[in-house]
Amino acid sequence: MMLNDIILINLGMLILIVGVLVGVAFLTLLERKVLGYIQIRKGPNKVGYMGILQPFSDAIKLFTKEQTYPMFSNYLVYYFSPVISFILSLMIWMLIPYYFNMITFNLGILFFLCCTSLGVYTVMVSGWSSNSNYALLGGLRAVAQTISYEVSLALIFLSSVIMIMDFNFLNFLIYQNLVWFIFLMFPLSLCWLSSSMAETNRTPFDFAEGESELVSGFNIEYSSGGFALIFLAEYSSILFMSLLFSLVYLGGYYLNLIFYLKLVYISFIFIWVRGTLPRYRYDKLMYLSWKSYLPISLNFLLFYIGLKIFLM
Repeated sequence: MMLNDIILINLGMLILIVGVLVGVAFLTLLERKVLGYIQIRKGPNKVGYMGILQPFSDAIKLFTKEQTYPMFSNYLVYYFSPVISFILSLMIWMLIPYYFNMITFNLGILFFLCCTSLGVYTVMVSGWSSNSNYALLGGLRAVAQTISYEVSLALIFLSSVIMIMDFNFLNFLIYQNLVWFIFLMFPLSLCWLSSSMAETNRTPFDFAEGESELVSGFNIEYSSGGFALIFLAEYSSILFMSLLFSLVYLGGYYLNLIFYLKLVYISFIFIWVRGTLPRYRYDKLMYLSWKSYLPISLNFLLFYIGLKIFLM
């Protein structure tokens, strides 16, 4: 491979990462504005025009604060787990099916499942290394929740894989040329949406950060930069889950405005749900995963396998 190609690939990755970070910044602003209007108040509106510079002032404030750490924490692991969590959430973005930039993943879906599985360890380790009972309890709950919903996520994904018979995200565009998969698998797409909310620890499944009973959960001992990185990783994964929903169920990847509007709309649904629904009870969350989504996804998987064999 020529040196120019390598430079261009790295430049493309850098632009993508900067774009994701700016997108995450404005997603937090959108969330605060939407939640404000849901609760009949304004939301941030002082910094810049209509509060548009608020995310940047927050980032500057967080990263310039003094980094504190507990005396009895496992310091190195405590320090680096938010960084690794952030890197993992950015690594998944390399999966966007490029038509250019010489990056293509034939096994993109497997790569996605591997990266999301690794994300569990960072939550667990950051909860454990803080050496605080609240953080450990929050970490354990988050791990149990994430592992449970990864099972149903993978099985729901398998139905889509059976439909296109490939692991490459680019093929979703070809197979959804005439009809979107959301019309063919409507119940599954709703299961996928709520499972991805549970996977990203969002309301009504935000047990990792259950303020009322866990005093903020696994990230309680983190402040300044560490907290900001955990926050960025969460919102980056929300954006990616929205992108994935648009890819798999809403017509594949187009390089046009409509695709990005779909992505923003799905992200808006995440925020809308947060402003509307109360938190689930923990045993009901587990019940939903193992006794509702798992049987539904397995039954649909068998159905789509039969459909594919019949059509072939």
